[in-house]
Amino acid sequence: MGITRRGLLRAGLALPALLAACGRATTTEDIQTSFFCFDTVCAIGGVMEQELLDAAEERCHEFEELLSRTLPQSDVSRINAAGGEAVEVDPRTADLIGQALTYCSASDGLFDITIGAVSSLWDFHEGVVPTPEQIAAALPHVGYACVRVSGTTVQLADPEARIDLGGIAKGYVADAILDELAGQGVQSAYVNLGGNVKVLGSKPDGSAWRVGVRDPRPDADEGQSVARVELTGGSVVTSGLYERQFEQDGRRYWHILDPRTGYPVQSNIASATIVSERSIDGDGYTKPLFMMDKDAALAWVADHEGLEALLIDEDGAASMCPEGAFELL
Repeated sequence: MGITRRGLLRAGLALPALLAACGRATTTEDIQTSFFCFDTVCAIGGVMEQELLDAAEERCHEFEELLSRTLPQSDVSRINAAGGEAVEVDPRTADLIGQALTYCSASDGLFDITIGAVSSLWDFHEGVVPTPEQIAAALPHVGYACVRVSGTTVQLADPEARIDLGGIAKGYVADAILDELAGQGVQSAYVNLGGNVKVLGSKPDGSAWRVGVRDPRPDADEGQSVARVELTGGSVVTSGLYERQFEQDGRRYWHILDPRTGYPVQSNIASATIVSERSIDGDGYTKPLFMMDKDAALAWVADHEGLEALLIDEDGAASMCPEGAFELL
């Protein structure tokens, strides 16, 4: 059974703008559920039988058990603990890692799944900042070229490298969930994994899904949107510096790490949103944008067919590619 919206608000976790905007159809088959997974609030809904909705939620938990860096029996943890030996993993884990490496290559390492050697040193829940010596020791082990995927085995050629799929797993899972629902005959559905939104078809009433983009400025109300986009199929992924952050000794630290330095990115881009057919594209391509200046980021998006992007800077100014792709509010 899903947790209620009221319960989420009491916990300080507002549902993303999609749920407020999508509306509800009159048919009893238009159902939804909310739950906590992947360290965030998730929601799945659409016109389907309850058994399919329950199975979709359970599939999310299955993926978390495979892909989490912190669960000791996950495939990722076993790879990281293998000391450079090849590890047999679930076919879905091998598939995701293989796909993730293409995004590492496409971004020239600005996105790197071996950031785990450094990300494991940071704790954005407890406000733990690693020492410069710890980061300097871990940084040489960040380099995606050491990852080997062969069938359903994964190996780290550098025994001290560590995989962290937190920057791309939700996109992969969102695609997998809706592909599975579509295979079961579902024609209207959505999945929202804490900012990774993907929709199947249109809303039950035949209109487009309307997805809001959160205002990333520190003084903005949670859930306040600065833009929106309408979809009848496809994905919207937003990454923001506001998502997990803390302040210590007058300095603010956020969870998007620069694999070149081991520290949080230094960027005047406060949030990056990508619209694409596949949610994994949005996940794999939003993070590198924070490591470019705004003009370079927009040019990079323009060079990648099938992407639309909205960048919000620290002052709240919006830039998009192509123009008109988003409705500013």
